[in-house]
Amino acid sequence: MNLSTKLEQIKGVGPKTAEQLRLAGLLTVGDLLTFLPRRHEDYTGVVAIVDIQPGKATIKARCEKVQTRMVRRGLKLTSAVLSDETGKLNAVWFNQPYRTQQLAATDEEFYFSGEFEYNYGRYQLTNPSAEKATELPVQAERLVPVYRAIHGLKSQVVRKVLTELRPLMGMLPETLPESIVKEEHLMSRADAISTMHFPVRIEDVAAARERLAFEELFELLLASQLNKLENQKLAGYHMPFEVDTVKAFVAQLPFQLTAAQKRAAWDILQDFEKSTPMNRLLQGDVGSGKTVVAGLAARQAVSHGYQTALMAPTEILAIQHAATLEGLLAPFGITVGLLIGSVKGKARQTLYEQISDGAVDVVVGTHALIQDTVTFKQLGFVVIDEQHRFGVAQRQKLLSKSGTLPHLLAMTATPIPRSLALTVYGELDVSVLGERPANRLPIITKIISPVSAHTIYAHCDQEIAKGRQVYVVCSLIDDNPDNDIKSVQAEYKRLKNSIFGHRQIGLLHGKMKPSEKDQVMRDFKAQKYDILVSTTVVEVGVDVPNATVMIIENADQFGLSQLHQLRGRVGRSEHQSYCYLMMSSTNKPSQRLREIEKSNDGFYLAEVDMQLRGPGEIYGKAQHGALNLQIATLGDTQLIARAQKAAKRCTDTGMDLEALPDLAHRVQYYQRLTTLN
Repeated sequence: MNLSTKLEQIKGVGPKTAEQLRLAGLLTVGDLLTFLPRRHEDYTGVVAIVDIQPGKATIKARCEKVQTRMVRRGLKLTSAVLSDETGKLNAVWFNQPYRTQQLAATDEEFYFSGEFEYNYGRYQLTNPSAEKATELPVQAERLVPVYRAIHGLKSQVVRKVLTELRPLMGMLPETLPESIVKEEHLMSRADAISTMHFPVRIEDVAAARERLAFEELFELLLASQLNKLENQKLAGYHMPFEVDTVKAFVAQLPFQLTAAQKRAAWDILQDFEKSTPMNRLLQGDVGSGKTVVAGLAARQAVSHGYQTALMAPTEILAIQHAATLEGLLAPFGITVGLLIGSVKGKARQTLYEQISDGAVDVVVGTHALIQDTVTFKQLGFVVIDEQHRFGVAQRQKLLSKSGTLPHLLAMTATPIPRSLALTVYGELDVSVLGERPANRLPIITKIISPVSAHTIYAHCDQEIAKGRQVYVVCSLIDDNPDNDIKSVQAEYKRLKNSIFGHRQIGLLHGKMKPSEKDQVMRDFKAQKYDILVSTTVVEVGVDVPNATVMIIENADQFGLSQLHQLRGRVGRSEHQSYCYLMMSSTNKPSQRLREIEKSNDGFYLAEVDMQLRGPGEIYGKAQHGALNLQIATLGDTQLIARAQKAAKRCTDTGMDLEALPDLAHRVQYYQRLTTLN
């Protein structure tokens, strides 16, 4: 038996168990050994019910009564009465209806472990784990690993099979350089995995988690370091800094650049002077002025005879960027072209020719820019807006339209936590626009109960009377787009036929054709509508300075990052703006709603959001693939810093990756995953 042995060949693994493991993606011995517990339940401190104290607690008890009921849409509450020889207590689970089947009609004892706390007028055990006493490992009342229940795979099944494989854990190869293991005082990989599956002391689990988390981060950071070294070998376009050109651009601006904009622009202009291509991420909160910084850089590139291409994810955003850049660059005789799907026929062909012969200096467009029919005379600078919404192949295709690799500026309005920027974007230099323009007032954000909705509508009417406009955003009730349309259309009809019958109301949703969506947004910007009722398609980039109120219906159904992005559609002028987070019910607001109510700082909220939901949920698994972080958290900045230094030591000393094939395979995977060019 070895690491590649099929699991069905293991003693005690019958066809049914083998199928459960296969559905969870576990085919071989190696797969199961590296299928790590997501947590450990501590059954070492079992107390009698009569002795239980508030806080984390574990009891051994029977279930006397259990039932599940629907409290409200989307929330099922399971309640139980638990008892031992000393007394009884209540337990509750939220959206875990399977607990009824697990606990009903049995006289067996269970270990229950969870928070014993005061809620809804009484003390209760909240969301406890529940393990049959007979199914725990032989040495009961100990640390017990709990595994992810993929396709219903039970932890006790995994634990049973792993008991058969325990002797093989010493065969697991080391995946970190020996020098790193010693310098960082880490457990060996074999010991760490053995400890995770068969822990004895909680201190040992902490050391094992540290070792495995370090390994995961080290792989990711080493890939970033190697990508950065590869980028430094490339030849780029040399564009010396021109003081007079930059001064003239800044002088004609109708506003003052913020200190953050000046720093970011200086970073870019210094990169232009280098012999290697720029690879920079410009992240700035909504309304922080990224397009102006990109425009200044484009001005410098054009003065050296190079064209600029700016690719945006939607037509409306491309139109907006083109209009902004036209205003910034036209005074210097620089031509800006717009290449989007709605530009057709002779006009499109003419634009192709102008791009090819260099008559157009700056080209703004959508995916249309990467078509084979588009050729540039001398493309020297590429800007990709909301770059996480484009695939690696799409970015590379745009960059390949230049003979030499052009300078690349990736922009995002989604604030990225520093820890995530160090890992997923580790090969990039990062500039941050952390300030809003001087004339912008902080957006007043309030959580609103449905019973207070009438006061908000009255305030909207007052704002409209002043000549302002209002967004009403409806939640995505589920993944069915038809249901989504019904919800937004129902809200549109309700407002139009009752509360705001005297106002002009527009409707926007994702099932509209791109041309229809763009027309609605153009009409809203032109003030043909007082109110725009929309789904989240309104989220990215649209600039309507006259809109001062954002109502987000069922705000508790949104993620924190998305709420912040939606809020950023208002507050884009000197007028005071408001964001109302309308609750689905009169229940207590969630932590994420309380956080966004108290802070307008997108970078702070991004850190909170990552802690609440994890990086994959926020930034999209489609773009970053599976980061495969079973143990590490991107919120652990201290461990990230250690892993980053270790990765740099390895690249500085020219470490031979071929000597560690498992590590080499993982690092090469991450190199392909995270590269921008």
